[in-house]
Amino acid sequence: MKKRVILGMSGGVDSSVAALLLKEAGYEVIGIFMKNWEEKDEYGVCTATEDANDARRVASQLNIPFYTINFEKEYWDRVFSYFLDEYKKGRTPNPDVMCNQEIKFNAFLDYALKLDADYIAMGHYARVKEIDGKYYLLRGIDKNKDQSYFLSRIDQKALSKTLFPIGHLTKKEVRKIAEEHNLYTAHKKDSTGICFIGERDDFDKFLDEYLLTKEGDIVNVDGGKIGRHTGLIHYTLGQRRGIGIGGIGTGEPWFVAGKDLKNNILYVAQGENHPALYSISLIGEPPKWIIGNAPDMPLKCTAKFRYRQKDIPVTVNILDNGELYIKYDYPVKAVTPGQVAVLYQDEICLGGSIIKSIEPLDEKYKFINPTWAY
Repeated sequence: MKKRVILGMSGGVDSSVAALLLKEAGYEVIGIFMKNWEEKDEYGVCTATEDANDARRVASQLNIPFYTINFEKEYWDRVFSYFLDEYKKGRTPNPDVMCNQEIKFNAFLDYALKLDADYIAMGHYARVKEIDGKYYLLRGIDKNKDQSYFLSRIDQKALSKTLFPIGHLTKKEVRKIAEEHNLYTAHKKDSTGICFIGERDDFDKFLDEYLLTKEGDIVNVDGGKIGRHTGLIHYTLGQRRGIGIGGIGTGEPWFVAGKDLKNNILYVAQGENHPALYSISLIGEPPKWIIGNAPDMPLKCTAKFRYRQKDIPVTVNILDNGELYIKYDYPVKAVTPGQVAVLYQDEICLGGSIIKSIEPLDEKYKFINPTWAY
């Protein structure tokens, strides 16, 4: 009897090829499109509907059943509300990580198991390996497309039931397979938007629809008011573009260095190597360990503090309250509270911790982030 796999189909080439490979491997494949967000663009078109139609066309090509399931309430309650709350705190959240944790590998998994699925599958560039009854998350073979960062907070229950059919392939190979089989999505452009919120030309305008903003002062970390900001939610640490203070000072670019929520101040520093932009350690919220328990401490490993970042050597310790203290081997620029510190041991993704606070390279710049505990 064939094993049943419920595949999340996004309407993109990756999940399309995943469907093809699963069918060729002899599984009973059922494609499901997760509808988590609905909003029409400026032309009155809902991009989720377009993506669902693309997924349906591929399912028809492959002669597999296809359905759409609505997770809008779950997404709002578990992901989008969190997203807004983080911005209110002055942090910069990563909803893609939370979408995987709460929707794709939680709500979707529970739904699939009710359909007597043996596995769920996704078109992610990642791999799963079972060792002595434990399930490990490994990076995807394609280092440029590896998505283990976004999967760093899923648990053993999910991994034990998950297949990543394209994790051993490069993007180029995936495209080639799609072209060879004339899949409808073979030449479809990759999505670069936030998980199920999509690509937006004016993300600030989008945030303003849900959160109140208040103008305030832009202050140079080395002294002096130099402009006005449009609302602290519109800025993130390390940001260069869109600050609106060009032509001041030495002529070098300005970067966001910190936020003072209480006094509604945006702190900026001039020059891409200004010491105020760097930190030497961070405190992370209690982590999600993928294998369910913490490694031995202190832990020497590598970390990524944002997607596509080069691995950074770190030393990790667990504090008495369960939070992580992560010390970098060298100063790192623009480590941002609200993002996820993802830990790796070579190819293995150990888990992820939401960044709570950062320790500046130079103590004299502690004032630029007064709402974050050190």
